[in-house]
Amino acid sequence: MKGSHLFLFLFSTSCWVDLTPTAGNKILHFGACRVSMSMTEIRAGFTAIKANIQARDPIRTLSILSYPHSLHKVNSSDRCCITHHLFNFYVDKVFKHCKTEDSYVNRKISSIANSFLSVKRKLGQCHEQNQCVCGQESTEKFKQILANYEGLNVTSAAMKSLGELDILLDWMEKSP
Repeated sequence: MKGSHLFLFLFSTSCWVDLTPTAGNKILHFGACRVSMSMTEIRAGFTAIKANIQARDPIRTLSILSYPHSLHKVNSSDRCCITHHLFNFYVDKVFKHCKTEDSYVNRKISSIANSFLSVKRKLGQCHEQNQCVCGQESTEKFKQILANYEGLNVTSAAMKSLGELDILLDWMEKSP
């Protein structure tokens, strides 16, 4: 009996520590999932390279993340699911193909990618615990994002997606 109380205490403490924001961290709510992440650090890294990355985008008439399939129109119940998909998308597709000749830019990209990997893991745990329900809307919006991405060559699509990171960050910080 004492062992189960100790386990419950340690588990609860672990969950509390995981959700307690540290300096610069923010707890974001995606449906039933709550994730602590350093938005300040990610935004600072992105701001430092934004002009460089966006200058590499040869196709300004197309957007991967915005209108007409805007993230801002996602129902609050679908936020967890689409966020889970988007973090997988950025970690598995985008960051892998964002290499430049500038080592400073590459270090910033790597730092942002590491932050995304950490959040991806947290969202994955929440998703696996069935707290994240994928509705038709989130599935359709994500399919459109993938279609936009896959309509370009890999490097252009990755750079465009990275250049639109502020769209994703703004959406994530928006209250559900």
